[in-house]
Amino acid sequence: MRRKIVAGNWKMNTTPEQGVQLVKDVLKNLGHACTSVDYIVCPPYTHLSEVVKVTRGTAVQVGAQNCAEETKGAYTGEVSAEMIASLGVRYVILGHSERRQYYGETSATLNKRMTQVYANDMVPIYCVGETLDERESGKLWDVVKAQIEEVIFELSDEQYHRLVIAYEPVWAIGTGKVATADQAQEMHAFIRKTLAAKFKDAAAKTPILYGGSVKPDNAAEIFAKEDVDGGLIGGASLKAEDFLGIGKGFDAV
Repeated sequence: MRRKIVAGNWKMNTTPEQGVQLVKDVLKNLGHACTSVDYIVCPPYTHLSEVVKVTRGTAVQVGAQNCAEETKGAYTGEVSAEMIASLGVRYVILGHSERRQYYGETSATLNKRMTQVYANDMVPIYCVGETLDERESGKLWDVVKAQIEEVIFELSDEQYHRLVIAYEPVWAIGTGKVATADQAQEMHAFIRKTLAAKFKDAAAKTPILYGGSVKPDNAAEIFAKEDVDGGLIGGASLKAEDFLGIGKGFDAV
């Protein structure tokens, strides 16, 4: 059985004080959430250390939102995977659509970041997904396939077994268009089939998260789909009640 994961990407939100309070609120009510779900919170760099301290020994794990592609050196403003790992962080989000769109991240740079994450014994949450133009022009399958083949296919079998994938329908985020549970399942199944071309039976065990607009009121419908193993949550992860409420979507599955 694949792991069920609900990961909260806080993006550039919360101060350190607010972030600590948010995770304390999550922990306070965790007992009322679905116990079969792995919860991950991904704060900004500025409060990773404090959030790790608060969550230590609990069922909530911590991830970073990105890492540098270099090991160390004169790279002003960058944060290395070694620095992140030294804090006790377990996961790193890589290839998020906002990083690709706003900062020009490519498969070449993401391969370097992936190497850094694995070298420091962390787990990548690798994001794939198509834009509105790519979907409407029928390029969605080619785009997502390329994002998988150019990065994930470079992994060894051992590395692949320590991987989480998130599908982000970029076209359904902030556009007013809504992705249906069926559309999510269709792409998740395609991703799993693409993975199986290289990693065979192991593809059936890979957690694939849905990165669209998941909320407490639609989580159960989305999570009921065969190839959807959880969510990479944006705005709804900034409220403890909503974040945990999304995890409860698995109760109905």
